[in-house]
Amino acid sequence: MRQHFPAAAFFASLLINGAVLAGGAGLDNVPLQWKPTSVFSEMGTIDLSGATITTKIHFDPLVDTRQNPTLVAENREKADKVRPMTTSTDVAAFVTDHLKDTVRSAGLSVVDADGEVNVSGEIRKFFVTEDNTYNGEISLMIHVKDGAGKELWAGVINGDATRWGRSYKAENYCEVMSDMLLRATYNLLSTDGFRAALAKH
Repeated sequence: MRQHFPAAAFFASLLINGAVLAGGAGLDNVPLQWKPTSVFSEMGTIDLSGATITTKIHFDPLVDTRQNPTLVAENREKADKVRPMTTSTDVAAFVTDHLKDTVRSAGLSVVDADGEVNVSGEIRKFFVTEDNTYNGEISLMIHVKDGAGKELWAGVINGDATRWGRSYKAENYCEVMSDMLLRATYNLLSTDGFRAALAKH
């Protein structure tokens, strides 16, 4: 049997699909994905030896202190039409989990409980700005304490990433976010004060 669809519904479907193909759909409540394009081991050599790799490190969940925790990116290719990207993902959990995983994959001893040192901190910036390229920045305030709660070291760790990509694409934003977090982790492990704190416990 031949089916007939109302003309109004047909043309509405065309309009919706056309808007999506033209990039008119907004990037709202997009789940973040871990999609690094960089390789941690290729960022440079770090002296990871002695207490740096034997100390048991526990990570507390990071605290997101940004003014708008759901806003993670903006397309600013047109000055009169800024297009945001928001996420449904808990950014603090996303950053904490991948920070831990990357530190562990670098060879350090990351534990879920009973650490000899405890790492905590704040997310002060986590954002990608797109103009002609995608440019991401992350800034973390990190604290390292011993088992008794004495602070051994504290410092601000930054990371950035830049890449080309098609305009206003969630995949490209996630790639830059992943790369900037990898860079921040590399910068943390490269910091003399952080590594010295691991040896003080």
